[in-house]
Amino acid sequence: MLRRTPYFKPGASAHAVRYFLFALAALAISHYGSAQDTPLISGGVGFFTSTNAGSTTYLPITEPLLAAPLGQHILVESRAALLETFAPNGDNQPGYNHTHFIGLTYLQADYIAARHFTVVGGYFLIPFNTYNERLTPIWISNFQDGPLILPLGLFSSGSGLGGMLRGNAIQRNKYSIDYSYFYSTRSAKEQFTAERGNGGSANLYLPEQRLELGLSYDRLLQGTHENFYGAHAWWEPKDTGFRLRSEFARGHHAQGYWIEADYRLKAFGGADSVVGRLEPLFRIQQTFRRDTIASDGLPPVNTQRADFGLDYNLPHNTRILTSYARQFSATGDHNVWETGIVYRFLFPAWKGKQQ
Repeated sequence: MLRRTPYFKPGASAHAVRYFLFALAALAISHYGSAQDTPLISGGVGFFTSTNAGSTTYLPITEPLLAAPLGQHILVESRAALLETFAPNGDNQPGYNHTHFIGLTYLQADYIAARHFTVVGGYFLIPFNTYNERLTPIWISNFQDGPLILPLGLFSSGSGLGGMLRGNAIQRNKYSIDYSYFYSTRSAKEQFTAERGNGGSANLYLPEQRLELGLSYDRLLQGTHENFYGAHAWWEPKDTGFRLRSEFARGHHAQGYWIEADYRLKAFGGADSVVGRLEPLFRIQQTFRRDTIASDGLPPVNTQRADFGLDYNLPHNTRILTSYARQFSATGDHNVWETGIVYRFLFPAWKGKQQ
């Protein structure tokens, strides 16, 4: 099962369309206000299959993204998800069950107040660790499903409703430090599900080493108050096709980590050669229960999983994703086979003025 799909809400099609049209209306306003700041429509279209313990699920998905500048200091951003799921009927019944989901991932306005200070308001992705903000789009992530620890620190929906401050606190030739702080209110609205909480992150980037280290913290302020702690490390050596990404997260009931490495074989004839388009992948991850209260979205028992993947980067922003995983736990071991194809699209909403 895709790790990003639990955040979509069924039966919300009309509301999702209405709010996304609101974002499009903002886009139209920007056209009349400043046609030189051309809004962009982007996103991805994909078709995935996942075979988990012998049961195969089919998932066609579309994720449109809108970025509409309103003058020099305001940017309206939104991303939605349209997903169809075809899964086998349970209880040994023949045939497949079909469900569909349409939901907003985020809808926010960014006000660039100063060089080191941006104010964000609306429905935004919670900036805990890196995966939620950077790797959940289907055209970016290497594996179909997210890591096992992904739900930690994301307040069940992955998004917050309220405000956020973020920016680059320090910028030097040898290093830079960026920050974020958010506050989210509680919301039971169908397309703006959120829980009350606050938190933030701080990241150190070393450009010469191409190394990023970061810390995250947030606190749930409704129901049973809980603290969440996170840390991450990303390393992308210069002039190589190698990338190393990792995260650690700790909650009140569980903790865990994941480490992912990928290597684009561009050393063999260049990135656009037949071999250079190949991208072997590996990810190792573990989760550990701190108690028996399994209310955080993680496996109910200690779990280990190893993922092996091979992606192929076709021309015209198209990728083929394949992977095999073996998961180990006290409740039973099983295999997970996944395949998919993703196309990334990007185009201006209209033709801008000639300079």
